[in-house]
Amino acid sequence: MHTTHEHLSEKPPRDLQRPVMAASVAVAVVMLVGKLGAWYITGSAAILSDAMESVVHLLATGFAAFSVWYAVRPPDRTHPYGHGKIAYLSSGFEGGLIMIAAVVIVYTAVGDLIAGPTLDELGIGLAITAALMLVNLVLGVALIRVGRRHHSLVIESNGRHVLTDMWTSLGVLVGVGLVQLTGIVWLDPVTAILIGINILWTAGSLMRRSVYGLMEQADPDDERALQAVLDRAVASGIVNGWHELRHRRVHNQVWVEFHLLFPNAMTVVEAHYRGSRVEGEVRALFPHADVVVTPHFEPEKGHDAAHPHGHEAPEPGRV
Repeated sequence: MHTTHEHLSEKPPRDLQRPVMAASVAVAVVMLVGKLGAWYITGSAAILSDAMESVVHLLATGFAAFSVWYAVRPPDRTHPYGHGKIAYLSSGFEGGLIMIAAVVIVYTAVGDLIAGPTLDELGIGLAITAALMLVNLVLGVALIRVGRRHHSLVIESNGRHVLTDMWTSLGVLVGVGLVQLTGIVWLDPVTAILIGINILWTAGSLMRRSVYGLMEQADPDDERALQAVLDRAVASGIVNGWHELRHRRVHNQVWVEFHLLFPNAMTVVEAHYRGSRVEGEVRALFPHADVVVTPHFEPEKGHDAAHPHGHEAPEPGRV
C-alpha cells in the first residue's frame, strides 16, 4: 500500500507538459515547411495532401498547447473543479480540423484525377517525405507515451495526430513511389483520395473521445479498480459496507465519491481513521493524478430511516 507521502512524491511536475507541447509546435512548423517545399518541387497531389494535413496539425497543435497551459491552472471561485475539461474541447477541435482537411484533400485530388496531374522531380519529393516521416514517427510515439503517463488527453490526442501524419506520409511514399516506378500518373491523385478517406477515421475517433469526455463517461477500468479497493475494505473488516460509488476523470484530475457504513457504536475518530485508510488505498490507484476523494460515513443500523427516499439501487453484493 502506498502512503499519501509516496503518492504525492510520484506525481510528475505539471510544467512538464508545456515544453512537450512547445516542442510539438516547433516540429509541426518544420514539417509544414518541408512538405510544402516537396509539393512545390513535385506538383504531387499526394504530397499536397500530406502538406494539408500538416497545416491542420500545426493549427491544432497550437490550440492544444494553449489547452495544456489553461488546463493546469488551479481551481478558482468560478471554476472550483479546475479547468481540465478544455482538454476535451481541444481533442474535438483537432478532430474537426482533421475532418475538414480530409474533405479538402479528396476534393483537390478528384480535380487532379479529372484534369490529369503534372509531376516533376519525384525522387527529391520522396526523399524529403521519408525524412519527415521518420521525425513524425519518433515524435508521435513520444507524445502518446507522455500523454498516457500523465493522463493528458491533449498530449495523447496530439501524438495520435502526429502518427496519423506519419501514416499519411507513408501512404504518400508508396503512392508516389509507384508513380515513379510505373509512370502511371493517375496513381498520384488516387493515393491522395485514399489518404483523405483514411484520416477521416482518425477525425471521428478524436471527436468521439471528446464527446465521451464532455459527457463524463465513467472509465470501466477505474470502476473495477475502485470496486476492488472497497470490497477489500469490507473483507478485511475496515468497513461494514459501501455504496454510491461515483467517479470522474478530467485531464490529470480524478474525483471519487462513495458512502461507507460503520457500526453505530463506533466513534467518529475511529470511523475517520478507517475511512482515511480506504481513502489512501483509492489515492494509490492514481499515482500520477491529482485525486480528490470524498467519502461519506453512515451508521450501519438505521441507515434506511436516515434516507427515507433511498439511494440509487445498490449493485449485487453491495449494501
